[in-house]
Amino acid sequence: MTLTREDLRKPTVQVSLDLETIKDADPIAQIAIESGVDWLEVGTPLLLGEGLHAVSHFRKRFPDVPIVADLKTMDGGYLETEMMAKAGANFVVVMAAGHPATVRATVRAARHYGIFVMGDILGRRDRATAARELENAGVDVVIAHLGFDERGENGGSPVDFLQEIVDAVDCPVQAVGGLSVRDLPKLPALGAPLVVVGAPLVIDGHSFSPASESVEIRNVLREVVSLVKRPHSA
Repeated sequence: MTLTREDLRKPTVQVSLDLETIKDADPIAQIAIESGVDWLEVGTPLLLGEGLHAVSHFRKRFPDVPIVADLKTMDGGYLETEMMAKAGANFVVVMAAGHPATVRATVRAARHYGIFVMGDILGRRDRATAARELENAGVDVVIAHLGFDERGENGGSPVDFLQEIVDAVDCPVQAVGGLSVRDLPKLPALGAPLVVVGAPLVIDGHSFSPASESVEIRNVLREVVSLVKRPHSA
């Protein structure tokens, strides 16, 4: 499995395994890969619950599938990136809200280990400036993220500010947070080709648990993959 920066500009479907245990995440991951999903994300709840063992587990189970480790790194950028790279991650996530030195350290480690960095603008009020800072620091992808807690209080969607992020940077953009399954196929045409299927599918209310029966999950994922990868979505 070899990813290039050009691959990051192609319509891609990523499933976020925002569950607390490997046991719960395993069947979702299997269904996702069988449904044509490209990348697996070891979500923050799973990293909190299982640590880097979740990354190494899915690397062994799916040796050819790119894995995103959603660390949300705020400090210790080199060490955290090094640990996840050694466990088998292809991407780590660093926060724009952290110190610029942390972003730079994360990028240095990623370059050393041959993996990629996603920079998340969550928590920054001037989103376009945050996106430009991340790109200038060397991140490979900028995440236009509207957080779970912020949505709970204020509503909204990353689509509300996606255009300003896309206009601010030249690197690939990913939109995350509060998007419905119907929203996802529209994202590549809006300039965000790296599509994440997360909370609308696998989060049940406010708990981190599988939301649907496996047949329903499979059907939804197949539909999302098909629509995202239509020629006119690119």
